[in-house]
Amino acid sequence: MPMNAVYRGPADLPETIPVFPLPGALLLPRGQMPLNIFEPRYLAMIDDSLRDGHRLIGMIQPDTGHRGPEQKPNLYRVGCVGRITQLSETGDGRYLIQLTGVARFRLEQELSVATLYRQCRVTYAPFANDFIARKGEEAVDREALLEALQAFLKANNLKADWQGIESAPNEALVNALAMMSAYGPAEKQAMLEAPDLKTRAEILIAVTEIELAKGATEGEPPLQ
Repeated sequence: MPMNAVYRGPADLPETIPVFPLPGALLLPRGQMPLNIFEPRYLAMIDDSLRDGHRLIGMIQPDTGHRGPEQKPNLYRVGCVGRITQLSETGDGRYLIQLTGVARFRLEQELSVATLYRQCRVTYAPFANDFIARKGEEAVDREALLEALQAFLKANNLKADWQGIESAPNEALVNALAMMSAYGPAEKQAMLEAPDLKTRAEILIAVTEIELAKGATEGEPPLQ
């Protein structure tokens, strides 16, 4: 596998990948997720992914509606595979890594493996459009998205790099806001499973408006 891999479609990715179950974690194609790795099983997972050369990790959430055993919770059926694009050692046994999202996957089967970390057989076929950068971004209601963002920032007395936001392409803007949002696992999963960028933006706007309305009704600041 080359150091700077290019993935053109589902056939370019392995069917079996290690998975990292993490509540509230949302990785999307071409999005970037920093992770602090300190558990021995996940340190081993990183080592193995580097040794095998693929440098791929599947991010997936535990299924909040069907939790299962505490040590091995049930998983949602859809996650996103990311490639390790940055890694540094902290000197105290941890890794600081950055995953860059490649494509979503549907979990087909969890495998019985000797590793402490979990591995699954997955398919990327339902998400072939993930390999096409900026696919469908012309359908996003950018004005509505920015209005919701402005209202959220104002309600929470937050500031943002508005010049950078306004210059960002729709795909990067929607996915970055979705990934950085502080909403719960169910809302994050809904945005992950959205069939297209337009729908993901609509979910993000709707959830933001609900939180703003809830905060106004209760007289408390919205979710931060």
